[in-house]
Amino acid sequence: MTKPDTIPARLGKYEVRGVLGRGSMGIVYDGWDPAIDRRVAIKTVGLINDADFEAEEAVARFRKEAQAAGRLSHAGIVAVYDYGETADTAFIVMEFVEGQTLQDRLDAGPMPDLGETGRIMQQVLTALHYIHSRGVIHRDIKPSNVMITAEGDAKLTDFGIARIESSSMTKAGTILGTPAYMSPEQLTAGPADARSDIYAAGVLLYQLLTGKRPFEGGLVAIINKALNTVPPPPSTVRAEVPAALDLVVATAMAREPADRYPTAAAFGRAIREVLAAPVATRPPADAGDDVDRTLVRRSAARGTSPKRSPLFSPGTAAARTIAPSAHPNAGRAWLWAGAALLLVLIGTGGWLLLRVPQGPQPPPAATKSGAEPAVAGLSLPNRPPEPSGPQPLPAPTAASPAAPVPSPPAPPLPAVQAAPAETPPQGMRDALARLAGTAFCALPRFGVSDDGRVSVSGPVGAGVAEAALRDAVRSAVPGAPVTWGTRTVNGVYCGVLDAVRPIAQASGPALDLSFADGMTRFPENAVIRPLVRMPDFQAYLVVDYFSSDGEVLHLLPVAGGQIRAEAPNATVAVLDRMKQRLEAGPPFGVDVMVAIASSVPLFPAPPARSVESARDYIAALTAAIDTAQRRGARLSGRAVPLDLEAR
Repeated sequence: MTKPDTIPARLGKYEVRGVLGRGSMGIVYDGWDPAIDRRVAIKTVGLINDADFEAEEAVARFRKEAQAAGRLSHAGIVAVYDYGETADTAFIVMEFVEGQTLQDRLDAGPMPDLGETGRIMQQVLTALHYIHSRGVIHRDIKPSNVMITAEGDAKLTDFGIARIESSSMTKAGTILGTPAYMSPEQLTAGPADARSDIYAAGVLLYQLLTGKRPFEGGLVAIINKALNTVPPPPSTVRAEVPAALDLVVATAMAREPADRYPTAAAFGRAIREVLAAPVATRPPADAGDDVDRTLVRRSAARGTSPKRSPLFSPGTAAARTIAPSAHPNAGRAWLWAGAALLLVLIGTGGWLLLRVPQGPQPPPAATKSGAEPAVAGLSLPNRPPEPSGPQPLPAPTAASPAAPVPSPPAPPLPAVQAAPAETPPQGMRDALARLAGTAFCALPRFGVSDDGRVSVSGPVGAGVAEAALRDAVRSAVPGAPVTWGTRTVNGVYCGVLDAVRPIAQASGPALDLSFADGMTRFPENAVIRPLVRMPDFQAYLVVDYFSSDGEVLHLLPVAGGQIRAEAPNATVAVLDRMKQRLEAGPPFGVDVMVAIASSVPLFPAPPARSVESARDYIAALTAAIDTAQRRGARLSGRAVPLDLEAR
């Protein structure tokens, strides 16, 4: 083995000119590639006797790092050029970065301001967006693995414990990473996926905002805190932090992976929109005792283990449920943050989710006959079998996850102005219409009578999302009598609601989705008959059924069928087009159906399968909507909850 105090003259063809740093595994040398006159960094690890199992594992991970990072090429990632071995040393040749680690930057001070924090996080999350789309999970996001260049740009490095989705090298039962930044599933030796990186990035954001990590101590202490407590909201630690960022951090750091932002791009967009919004006034610190700390918890009847403790809903800055905390005041602080959130987000627009898949997902398991399995919550009698062999997901658009493109920063919308007292009904309608475009985890539809009475309907996420919508309506139309007819849904559907929100018109000629005989509750075995009234333009129709178990059933266009345009103002009986029956079945509770009309096809081809992962499909759907909007297409959409009830 190379001795720590001995600098080799060469490693392979590379000249060694000095030491850049030392770590527990080896040394990073200042190197030179004489073939192309390029300065490089050479990371090394000693080749150990095969009898040392732990050291052998370390070397194997080192080789895996070269494999993981070597397949990536992105401005936000320190490039890997080469890998080699000598008799006693393995080495990786990397891009030389003139600068320092983010940890060095934090140690040197001063604390980064919000602008620098936002810029660093955008660059880190853009890099994560990229690696996840290539099937790579980093699993060790922390300040010392982020390089800051002389120009102030962030570059992700050190893929030493990264996992490639197709690799089985790292398995459940093995804890690898830095405990203070590890997700609950990593701390409990469970499988890690891209959402584990999102959790670690949430810890990183918390540290940039507060100067502290949310959980400190030894491994046992960190595990206990991460699984059972809620850290103080960043805005309570540092006064200049907007309360809305509390919820962004909490969403990224939700204990359950399903409750986090589903993609790094969604996380980045949430940060960008909050920082672009006007500053809201935080409630006084001594006002917390008047706040109702009770939030709606997901029912165990929905098939959720009582041990599940999601903090916030996926893909939004909205709270869904708050876990029991060892700190009785923690829930109160989070709820204050939620109350302030909508006031901050009102000045922003755009959708939080430009999604990429979290690594390949297995197709739904086939029955012995080759027929497609039943979707949870639905029975599908007489469904023909799918084609045999692996089938592709719906064809992606140019901006879908299969061909990710950088998402330009969404320009902030003008702040929503409250309608002054004694405002005529049209002024109230305008104020509420502006609000509809910025409400999170909600698709509110507003009505204003000639005498100034307001009605609110549509689905909204339980808990803070609903409370924030009520506060926002009162602020938009102060003093107006309001009748509430909203339908509360689980936060698991926030991604669906927010995907449709940019194209859901609150009033005027728009697509409408309903069910035959006006039904919204369906007892077991009842037939679900969706009806779509098309908008006032010729459009291509997409109808999807989202189930609480995380799957989506594509109703129109029919899988393997054809794409067809529908006439303006036509009524489409979806089941007649499908020539199938949808029957209510377990698991029972609230599901959501979505219909979207677009003047151009959202996808170039119908889906190849009827059923797929809702998470992956929302990614593709959101990207397709973004693409259609950029092309100037006309779009209109609705999302409608429906209740499935056991007899």
